Amino acid sequence: MFTLRKALRLLIAFAASALLLTGAAEAVPSAKPARALHLQRIAHVAPGGGASGDVYGHLGYAYLSSWHGASCPALGVRVYDVRNPKRPHRVSTFADGRSQPRVDGSWTEKTIVQHVSTPSFKGELAVVSFQRCGSGQFQGFGLYDVTKPAAPKQLSLVRTDPKGSHEIWLQPRGRHAYVYTAITQSELLSSPDYNPQTRQAKTPGEPDFRIFDVTDPAHPVQVGGWGAWKHLGINPNDGRGHFSSNFVHSVIANPAGTRAYLSYWDLGTVILDVRDPSNPRYLGRTPRTDDEGDAHSAALAKGGKVLIETHETYDGHPTLFDISNPAHPRKLSDFRLPGPVTGNSFTNGVHDPKVHGNRAYFSWYERGVVAADISNPRKPKLLARFVPPAAADEEQLLCGNVSSCTLVWGVYPMSGYLLASDILSGLWVLQLK
Repeated sequence: MFTLRKALRLLIAFAASALLLTGAAEAVPSAKPARALHLQRIAHVAPGGGASGDVYGHLGYAYLSSWHGASCPALGVRVYDVRNPKRPHRVSTFADGRSQPRVDGSWTEKTIVQHVSTPSFKGELAVVSFQRCGSGQFQGFGLYDVTKPAAPKQLSLVRTDPKGSHEIWLQPRGRHAYVYTAITQSELLSSPDYNPQTRQAKTPGEPDFRIFDVTDPAHPVQVGGWGAWKHLGINPNDGRGHFSSNFVHSVIANPAGTRAYLSYWDLGTVILDVRDPSNPRYLGRTPRTDDEGDAHSAALAKGGKVLIETHETYDGHPTLFDISNPAHPRKLSDFRLPGPVTGNSFTNGVHDPKVHGNRAYFSWYERGVVAADISNPRKPKLLARFVPPAAADEEQLLCGNVSSCTLVWGVYPMSGYLLASDILSGLWVLQLK
């Protein structure tokens, strides 16, 4: 089973080997700071009980997901009222093992919330990804009515095999709504002739990328899917670099819901036309720009003409592409932070991107929260950074040879402030000024 914990071990080992083989990283130009701005702390909340996952903001509320850690406490999603960003307070918890025994033993990495208006549902809808910590637990995704954030209501649970939903997206489209989800390595692991000893197969299994119609969120229905092995003939094992693999890690959509952008690890970002959800159509993918790949997440800018692709690897950084012609994306720039890179783990690289106007925001693991000016996407400029204080790694899983560290997982821009989540220290509310 592919988990973040296993990925941490693999990537740290791979990165250490790479350093021994190649020596110091090649010097490259760094992003030049724009006018002096600062990311200032407004508030901080340590939720307690275990590790945090991603954070999502919607209508003045922060939805803080959770990671499994060593003990898999099934913390679910913690909801904070941040309408007064100086005084966030928890109003509810949902998708957790205590209130929902069916999901005990699972973890909720990602939550997306959108306003949905369909013949069957009108209000604020949340989709939550579930991955199991051991055999037998629930895996897939859940849909919840969060129109009243203090009183979330479960609408449905959808099981996915052979693994749970790693990352997920919820997309309203007219009088319909769709869930797009990534089931990592599904094409390989669900192959009818998959050999678990050799990790080889000859026949594509169920697709990594799947589309569910959730127009009636109480009764979701799978309507489509897509996999690079079946549709492009690219084997999941034909990757590159130290974490060599091709699988869908995450997915986003454009605001119109007509295109999906799959972060396909060593394949880059795959762009699909999803106007017909039952028949996704391949448009193109971002070109190879380095020897590692590891495309982790994406964000759109400039009205969907620019795509920001992040890479979860040693010294991983964002790359900006012109995707105005999706059949031939063109690299515009790399965005790197100034100063030396410490350590030999992918945790000195970037995790997730978000965009608000001409500013991009990144959760950059141990290098903190980063704000950048992307008004000229060929020359992105550093605006500010905030590095939360190191927090204790009580389970000794994440910080290597030290007892505490900073590991910023998620970031989300709100009107007038910024939400960020640190795996160990929880929720942060910041302001760029």
